[in-house]
Order: sequence, then C-alpha cells, then structure tokens
Amino acid sequence: MNHTIDLVKIRKQFPILEQQVYGKPLIYFDNAATTQKPQRVIDALTGYYTTINSNIHRGVHYLSQQATAAFEESRITVKDLINARFAHEIIFTRGATESINLVASSFSKKFLKPGDTVVISAMEHHSNIVPWQMACEEKQAGLKVIPIHEDGTLNFPELEKLLDKTCKLLAITHVSNTLGTINDIKRIIDLAHAQNIPVLIDGAQAISHINVDVQELDCDFYCFSGHKMYAPMGVGVLYGKEQMLNELPPYQGGGEMIKNVTFEKTTYNELPFKFEAGTPNVGDVIGLKEAISFIQEIGYDNIGKFEHELLIYATSQLQQIEDVRIIGTAPDKTSVISFLLGNIHPYDAGIILDKLGIAVRTGHHCTQPVIDFYKIPGTIRASFAIYNTKEEIDTMIAALKKIKMMFA
Repeated sequence: MNHTIDLVKIRKQFPILEQQVYGKPLIYFDNAATTQKPQRVIDALTGYYTTINSNIHRGVHYLSQQATAAFEESRITVKDLINARFAHEIIFTRGATESINLVASSFSKKFLKPGDTVVISAMEHHSNIVPWQMACEEKQAGLKVIPIHEDGTLNFPELEKLLDKTCKLLAITHVSNTLGTINDIKRIIDLAHAQNIPVLIDGAQAISHINVDVQELDCDFYCFSGHKMYAPMGVGVLYGKEQMLNELPPYQGGGEMIKNVTFEKTTYNELPFKFEAGTPNVGDVIGLKEAISFIQEIGYDNIGKFEHELLIYATSQLQQIEDVRIIGTAPDKTSVISFLLGNIHPYDAGIILDKLGIAVRTGHHCTQPVIDFYKIPGTIRASFAIYNTKEEIDTMIAALKKIKMMFA
C-alpha cells in the first residue's frame, strides 16, 4: 500500500491531540514510552464493554460466544501482522515485560543449570535485564553482556565471542528505546543459530515502526506491548515457535491453562491456553486488533518513510543549536532522539518544555547501564509517531533555544 500520508486526517483520529496544556497546544513527543490511541481503538473498548462484555472460552451463552470470537480474531490478526506460522504461537500477556518474564521463568526452569550463561546486550531496557538476572541467580548461571560502541551500535566481534558452548539463550532488543539503534536482528539470529542458541527478541520499540516477519527472522521468541503501537495499555504479545512453547513448562497456574485437574495430578492445556491462566484482558485485546488495522491502513513503508523524515529533520535542527550532544548516532535508527543541552540537567529542561506544552521524556529511560556507559546524568528524549509534524519540531527547537538563554 503506497500513498502519501494525509497528516490532517491522521491527527483528527486522535482526540487527545486537540487539547491544550498550560494554555499551549499539546505537542506529544513521548511516543517511545506510550503512543496515543486513535478514536477507533477507544470505540472498540467502549463497544466491548457496552455490548458483549463476558468471560470467554467457557460460556455457552451468546455474549460469551461473541466475546470469544472477537478475542480469537485478534489472535489471528496478530499472527498475520508478524507472519507467525500458527495462531496458537501467539500468547496474550500484559505487555512486553510480562512476555519476557514468562520466557525467563519457564525457560530457566527447564533449560538453565549452574555454569550456563544467558547473553544480553548493553543497550537493553531493564525489562530485558532484570528477569534474566533473576533467572540466572536462581539457577547459578552467568549473565553476559555484549558491549556497544560510542555511536550506540553493537560490538559484533564481542557478540560472537559470547555465543559459546555455555550460552543457552540470547535475549536482545530489536530497537533501543534510548539510542534509537535498529539492530541487525537477522544477522544476530543467524550467528546464534549457527551455535544452536535460541534467541528472544524484545520488539517493544520496533513493532510500531518496522514490519516484523518472525518466520523470515527465524527468532524463537518475539515480545511486544500493545500500548506502544496505538493500542490500549495492559495487553502484550509473546510469539514463540510452536516447538519451543510446547517444551516450556507453564508460567502461571489457574483456570484456562488446564485440561484436567484432580488433587493428585493436573494436565495442562494445549497452546496457546497453557500460558494464558485466568480471565484475560478481553477488551484491550480487541482494542489491539483495531490498532493493528490502523497501522496496516497507513502501511509500514509509509510510516517508516514519514518518521525517518521527522528524525532527519529534528536531528539537523538540533545540531544547529550550540552545545547540543546527541546520544546514539547509529546509521540505522528509528524516530527517537536522546540528547543533552549543554550542562543543563535533562530534568530541568524537561520541566520547562512541559510548561510550554511539549511532552518529552527525561532521565535514564529504564536503561541505566546505557546512561552509565556515556557517563551522563540522563537524557532528554524526543520520540516521534505518525501524527507528529515538522512544525511541532520547530516549536521544540525554539523552546530549547529559549531554555539555553535562560540558563546562560
């Protein structure tokens, strides 16, 4: 689907963008933390709760059957989005964090033993560090870290060294939420698979920008959240290869994940239900389907091109301000810019930007090791989505110049 983007039409779909903050039109540049929701997603949520709210999979009555059908349609929509082989390879979770925790917990139970290692990278979000630390600690395994270069790219020679006989799994981000770096995931997976090492990809920052094909990538697990791709909060996805998911023990016990329960023995349900204990987040899963439709109607090619233009424009405008330091200058980036404004603390700059109606994120962005690597207090991060404009970037640039003068 190739057409130019009708920005006015797109922005009209996001009611939140029409408001003012402190008497200024809202400029929302915090999309890497969460994206805003189009009206159709909000309507899908309201529609569910006003017409078919019911518990799913277990009811013979009309509402339950309607809700079950809508829920399972969402699963097929996700399967098609990432080109999984089977719908039962799609597990619904609360977000990328829970997806990673699920794999870390279940995988380590089955496969990790003392002396083994798990490999992650230096650019990981805390969600792809802490669960592995916990798993390794419990199993007396080692956690090893692939270093990064000054520009925010991965050190491939070091990566290859770490993929040794002790390595039982590689867990790595597709896109860095702080640096914007897009990792060469296919190359990384091929290197790991050459050593028979399974790979988990944290796709939380990739899925709203990049067309992901899990069969082409050949990853073993792929995790992402709905709320960073225009869907509601509280819903996420774990994709796992059928064979891998069948080998893993369940993550949680309860209703839905069982086949047969006696006090002596329980047999577990088949995929995907084995990993979906309890009542799921039905309304938000239905909202996720609408968000995917929104993305697909615009098309990943168009989204990628448009956001790249915003990135290039914002980068060139920032570079014209004296004393701006951009953190993360990889040649291949998504529309995220982390930067510092002279010696002004990111938090101070962020507070003033907020008073001018501009929402950015400041701090370590749940990537403290990245911030420590650059020996900085944190960054100001502007992250762009399909509804942002060059005019909004101009407003931010003018505000940054004003802030510089205030601190001069």
